[in-house]
Amino acid sequence: MLTTRVIPCLDVRDGRVVKGIRFQALRDAGDPAARAAMYEANGADEIVMLDVSATTEGRSAAARTVRAIRRVLSIPLTVGGGVGSIEDAARLLDAGADKVSVNSAAVRDPSLLTRLAGRFGRQCTVLAIDAARASGTYRVLTRSGTTAEPLDAIAWAAEGESRGAGEILLTSFDRDGTGEGYDLELLGAICGGASIPVIASGGGRTAEHLASAVRAGADAVLAASIFHDGVTTPDAIKHELSLLGVRVRPSRCEPVNCVGGVS
Repeated sequence: MLTTRVIPCLDVRDGRVVKGIRFQALRDAGDPAARAAMYEANGADEIVMLDVSATTEGRSAAARTVRAIRRVLSIPLTVGGGVGSIEDAARLLDAGADKVSVNSAAVRDPSLLTRLAGRFGRQCTVLAIDAARASGTYRVLTRSGTTAEPLDAIAWAAEGESRGAGEILLTSFDRDGTGEGYDLELLGAICGGASIPVIASGGGRTAEHLASAVRAGADAVLAASIFHDGVTTPDAIKHELSLLGVRVRPSRCEPVNCVGGVS
């Protein structure tokens, strides 16, 4: 049985970590490299960095920021934002990313997933899906949540896997930044149809939220606000998850020393 990965997310804009609610009202949350180093020291299993303005500004994620993070990081790093070509992906991988995440460009041209997997391998190819409830179903959003596509998220996840994605980063737009917990209906539907790992994102605040996502089928849980705001640390949340029966990688903190945990 595989262990559940705990993944802090760095949403980056203009070289700074930012966080908002439903992709809006972004507030500053520090330096990306400093945050990445701290989260690794505090038990993170991986880091995801998403350049949230890259697509709307018509560019790829900033390789300079990726290099700065990689200099202080030894755990896996996934990078997304504006990846629209093999060349964009190669630039980020050369800068230090281990995996590249694609969303808007894959919706425009699904063959991009096949080409990325063929060139770099499925293990490097992450399909990011931002989904929102709409008339009893879930629709895919692109361009940092600003464009609703006529595309069913559950069907798109299945197609993305068939085209070469090796992992799905699934974000509930409705829950993003709210602390209300992951959208378990969406998560369960995606995980139920996928044979590749699924990362749950959007709304996680408590250990029970994260544990519920794992029970719904997630292979990894991603969070941002709880770490940026000092509510908890990756180590502390992993200790609490283990108490809830979730198998995680060993935590660095003992129960009496876990500081900043959530209940």
